[in-house]
Amino acid sequence: MSANTFGHSRRGLKKTHKATIAGVAALGAAALTLSLVPGNGSTETEPQALSTGTQKVAWSYDANSAQAKALAAGLNEQQTALGLKAQQEAKAKANLAAQAKAAAEAKAAKAKAASQAKAAAKAKAAAKVKAAAKVKAQAAAKKRAAEKAAANRSVTRTPVFANNLDGWIREALFIMDKHDIPGSYSGIHRNIMRESSGNPRAINNWDINAINGIPSKGLLQVIQPTFERYHVKGTKFDLYDPVANIVAACNYAADRYGSMDNVNSAY
Repeated sequence: MSANTFGHSRRGLKKTHKATIAGVAALGAAALTLSLVPGNGSTETEPQALSTGTQKVAWSYDANSAQAKALAAGLNEQQTALGLKAQQEAKAKANLAAQAKAAAEAKAAKAKAASQAKAAAKAKAAAKVKAAAKVKAQAAAKKRAAEKAAANRSVTRTPVFANNLDGWIREALFIMDKHDIPGSYSGIHRNIMRESSGNPRAINNWDINAINGIPSKGLLQVIQPTFERYHVKGTKFDLYDPVANIVAACNYAADRYGSMDNVNSAY
């Protein structure tokens, strides 16, 4: 080596030598290269030196050297790769957060929709029950009104009959009309006058029925078995009752003779 590179000359080195560090990042290895650059005639300076025994080694770095460029390029590539990786990780993290938020919002919306549907179904069921109760109440009220109207009509249409022979015959005809039992006022009156002379308590104690223990009684002289068989619902179950006696006798006459009008003698 010349005295201008290493030595103990009085003047020393004219410029600080630079050390070049080259690293190859892509290959996963690092290399350190020492390069000694001679001075260019500038003012003498005391170089930074590494003592090796009795000698000093100066370090210098040349940015334009191939090793420095390779190192810079490797570092840039590595930084770029790290930057891209960081961006990808941040993007993935953001995507996960967005997905989690969307899932939470969807879950909340679904729960809200389910709650609203449940409330709507409950309200609909309550309205249905209320409507059914209203319809039922209206039907009941309508039925009561109809029954009341019918009762009023019945009271209105039922005449008041006198408590005498004329009234008994007319009331009997009123009941007979409802049950389609034939007979006329004159036919009934004629037979009553022949059988009992209009006495509702009349009783025959001498004919064959009396001998048999079942005497004829009442306005139309009816025996008990005949009264029980031809009794008409709505009248008293009493053989001596004038209206019940007439109606039962006319019912019997209609069955046997076609009508009380056709009866002109003991029957």
